[in-house]
Amino acid sequence: MTTRWFENNNGKISYEDNGSGPLVICIPSVGDLRAEYRFLAPRLVEAGYRVVVMDMRGHGESSTEWDDFSVVGVGRDLLALIRHLQAGPAAVVGTSMGAGAAAWAAVEEPGSISALALIGPAVHGEPSSAAKMLYRALFARPWGPAVWLTYYATLYTSRKPQDFAEYKAVLLCNMKEPGRIEATLKMALATKAASAERLGGVSAPVRVIMGSKDPDFKDQEAEARWVAEQMHGEYIMVEGAGHYPHAEMPEISTPLVLDFLREHQPQLEKVYA
Repeated sequence: MTTRWFENNNGKISYEDNGSGPLVICIPSVGDLRAEYRFLAPRLVEAGYRVVVMDMRGHGESSTEWDDFSVVGVGRDLLALIRHLQAGPAAVVGTSMGAGAAAWAAVEEPGSISALALIGPAVHGEPSSAAKMLYRALFARPWGPAVWLTYYATLYTSRKPQDFAEYKAVLLCNMKEPGRIEATLKMALATKAASAERLGGVSAPVRVIMGSKDPDFKDQEAEARWVAEQMHGEYIMVEGAGHYPHAEMPEISTPLVLDFLREHQPQLEKVYA
């Protein structure tokens, strides 16, 4: 697919733009590429949506030099992208910290975001000082990219996509580029306080989708329920899935996203009528 870029805060964010119809923007997880949505995005396009999938700052083909790798920085990129496209409001699909950034943005500019489908949302909690020291050691060069990919593989708990070996090789190559593993580390260690503080202020419809074996959470259902309740939304568990149910079990997860978007599409159709 053709890569496009837009400038925000003296940096460049890369994205793909496909389809036509109501706008859906997909934000990947920390340490991943926009191709994380390679199974979901085409189905959304087929369903009649304009789907824009972005790389987070420092990741993929986005530039690496930024002064803020927190949910605020990513949330600002999301809002800037919506303004750049001149096609809002947007429904947003966000994974992990990308979900936290989407929640922050939905309160910052509620008129820009019409619905939130949040996958394995990481919206609160901070690593301890000891954990930060460990992460810095593990993800330092030259071994950092390989260590990240070893960890990344554990996020798929039941089965891996058929193209996982090829995808993992592409991700490793990207992580070896200057500034990439450093950006991933900065984002992984960045505070999530700004999203946690705003959860109760989200007015857009919310669906939380959580893998029942997501290794990022000790009690996956309790976490999904808590996040959904904070945002006055709903949650659905994907039995057996890890951190990427939309890539691990797309046959189950894709309908969960589509049904949610269709439920709120009448509101969007008023904008595009």
